[in-house]
Amino acid sequence: MKNQTFLILITIVSALGGLLFGYDTGVINGSQYYFSQYFDLDAGMKGWVVGSALIGCFVGAILSGPISKSIGRKYSLIIAAILFSISAWGSGLPAFLPESVSLLVVFRIIGGLGIGIASMNAPTYIAEIAPAKIRGTLVTYYQLAIVVGFFVVFLATYFIGNSATEAENIQYGWRTMFWSELIPSLSFLFLLFFVPKSPRWLAMKGLREDALRVLTRIHGADVAENEILEIEKSLHKDQNKLKLNIFAKGIFGIIVIGTVLSVLQQFTGINAVLYYGADIFERALGFGKDDVLLQQVLLAGINLLFTFVAMATVDRFGRKPLLYIGSLGMLAGFLLLGFTLMTDSVGILSLIGVLMFIASFAMSMGPVVWVILSEMFPNSIRSTAMSIAVAAQWAANYLVTQSFPMVAESKINGGDFWNGSLPYFIFSVFILGIVFFTYKYIPETKGKTLEELEDMWDIPEDAKKVV
Repeated sequence: MKNQTFLILITIVSALGGLLFGYDTGVINGSQYYFSQYFDLDAGMKGWVVGSALIGCFVGAILSGPISKSIGRKYSLIIAAILFSISAWGSGLPAFLPESVSLLVVFRIIGGLGIGIASMNAPTYIAEIAPAKIRGTLVTYYQLAIVVGFFVVFLATYFIGNSATEAENIQYGWRTMFWSELIPSLSFLFLLFFVPKSPRWLAMKGLREDALRVLTRIHGADVAENEILEIEKSLHKDQNKLKLNIFAKGIFGIIVIGTVLSVLQQFTGINAVLYYGADIFERALGFGKDDVLLQQVLLAGINLLFTFVAMATVDRFGRKPLLYIGSLGMLAGFLLLGFTLMTDSVGILSLIGVLMFIASFAMSMGPVVWVILSEMFPNSIRSTAMSIAVAAQWAANYLVTQSFPMVAESKINGGDFWNGSLPYFIFSVFILGIVFFTYKYIPETKGKTLEELEDMWDIPEDAKKVV
């Protein structure tokens, strides 16, 4: 019981990287109206400020692989926490700093670097400390933390925005929204000093006794001894350490599968709904601009609720069944929304379609993709492979975020036939692709140790080189 309590506590601490991910991404939505008024931004500049963090996310994800491999998952997360804190402090532009849009963008990019580093290292760390039978559940703590971050920041910005007049929010309310992130980011930084290093990273560095000590504290002595032997078996052959060539045929295929799955998570259209959900709700139900923050709370609440469904079922039903069920739900939701828009019958069915999509994503592609990515790659290339897959995900996020308003506001989408529904039918095609891709290429990883999963890929010997 003591070991399990310790495991849950360090999982929660490391998952706070996801909370900061959600908080940092969400705070821009609540604050952008006010700082746009303060700086008198046009549409192009507003889009640049809002989307600038994604550039940092992409770069941070690329850097996360070599950083994690060099200094480990724990210290990588500490770097991410420091970047989150600098971004939160600087984005509010303290009085002694020169106020400019360019400086705000710089601090948003710094926050993006933190997100990119954390989005690779947090789920990887959790997967590397978790027992096989509950690994899926523990990794979904990361996705839960993301949606909790979204939910908390929407509540925070709603409270801050409604505790002052519009003029006061334009002058300083948006600063307070950014500074509110200092509370979770500094807490994350402090707590990280109390979590152990990843035992698999320690083993890869040849620190067997340190790795065994961590495993014993997490799993108990008997399990720890078996675990360290399994880890060493995957990392050594004939007393020599093996390094996998990521460009070899067998290895490269694994990385491609993980990267495609990661990209497909964004091509569902999830961030189009989260970033532009207010516009969708306004058209579907005629909500006014004053209800924007309340709409975000509704979306975040559904997202949070159904993430718990994923946590309760991912180790019971398995990864692939959740992907199938969730994909069908996402497809049904977007088709319902699309057809109500196409037939100009927007209303309660449109709302149901949006919420059905959010709920289905939250119980499938949201958490399950992070679970699969954190466990599918061989030990020796996990850092590099995860950074590639996560970087590709952020690139896809940027593509969807930038292209959605262009498609939504295009002449063809506004014509009599599509009537505003085209983006949702495009997303539906990609969701169908997820079903096929999952069936054809994604293995079921439920209940297997990371070392058993490595054996499952049947990596050819010519993909390995002894160093």
